[in-house]
Amino acid sequence: MSIYLDVIWFLNVCFDSLLLWLTAIMLKRQIVLWRIVLGALIGSLLVLFMFTPFSLYVSHPFIKLLFSFFIVIASFGFKRFRYFIENLLTFYFATFMIGGGMIALHNLLQNDLSATAGAIITSSTGVGDPVSWLFVLLGFPTLWFFSHKRIDGIQEKKLRFDNIIDVVITLDEVKIALKGLIDSGNQLYDPITKTPVMIVDMNELKQILPQSIIENFTLAHVFNFTEEKDMEKWHHRLRIIPYRVVGKEQQFLLALKPDKIMIHYENQWLEVTRGLIGLNESNLSTDGEYQCIVHPKMVQTAKVLTAS
Repeated sequence: MSIYLDVIWFLNVCFDSLLLWLTAIMLKRQIVLWRIVLGALIGSLLVLFMFTPFSLYVSHPFIKLLFSFFIVIASFGFKRFRYFIENLLTFYFATFMIGGGMIALHNLLQNDLSATAGAIITSSTGVGDPVSWLFVLLGFPTLWFFSHKRIDGIQEKKLRFDNIIDVVITLDEVKIALKGLIDSGNQLYDPITKTPVMIVDMNELKQILPQSIIENFTLAHVFNFTEEKDMEKWHHRLRIIPYRVVGKEQQFLLALKPDKIMIHYENQWLEVTRGLIGLNESNLSTDGEYQCIVHPKMVQTAKVLTAS
C-alpha cells in the first residue's frame, strides 16, 4: 500500500490552521495569518516524525503535549501565563469539538451490520470508513463551519443576555416583574418634559389596564378616550409620544406614567427617578427573552437603592 506523505502532511497543516483559526475566533484574538501557519507547521512535524526512528518518542503523550505548547505560543505569542493557558485550553476544546464531531458523524454514516439468514454480516460503506479521504475532506470543513456559526450564535446570545436586566414596574399599586433589554438605540423621549421612555409589551399589562385604553389603543393609534369611570384615575398618567421610524410617517405612542420603576443592574437595585412606559402592541422578543426595552438614560440617572 502506497502512503503519500506529502498529502498527509499538507492536510495536517490545513486542519491545524483551521483549528487555530477557530481558537482565535472563540477567544476574539487578532488573527495573524503567518503565526497561524507557523503554528500549523510546528504541529505537522509530528506527522513527519512518525515516519522516522523518532516515532516511538513523538507518539508519547508528553511529547504531544509539549508540541501543543509550541503550537499555541507560535500562533498567539506569550504575554502572560494566564493568557497562554486560556489559549491552550481553548485550542484543546476546539480540537476535541471537531474531533468528537468527526467521530459522531462517522458513526452516524456507518452501517456495517446486517442480518442474513440468522447470521450477522459486517461490511464497510466507504464514506464512513475511517480511511476514507472523502469523509475527512468533506466532514472536517463542514464541522468547522458549523462550529464557527454556533460559536457566533452563542456569543451573540450571550451579548444580548449581558444587557438583559430585571425590571419591576409599580402601576396603580400593582407590581409587574419583567425582563428588560438595555438598548442604546432606544432614544425615545417625551418631547415636552424630556423624560426617557421605556417600551413595554402591552400584553404584560393587560391585566391591570382599563378596557378603554386597550380598545382605543388597538384602533390604529387613534386615541379617543371616553369619560368612563374606569378612566378617571388614569387620565393623569396618559401621555402621547410622537416618534418617527425610517421610511414611515410620524406616528404616536401611548405612554403611561408609572408609580415607580426599579431595575436590577450590576448587582444592585436602582430606582428610576424620571421615566415613562410606552405601550407596544406586538411582542418585543419573539422567543420571550425580554418584555421591555430599557432606555439607557434610565440606567445612567437612576438612584441606587440597595446592593445585592
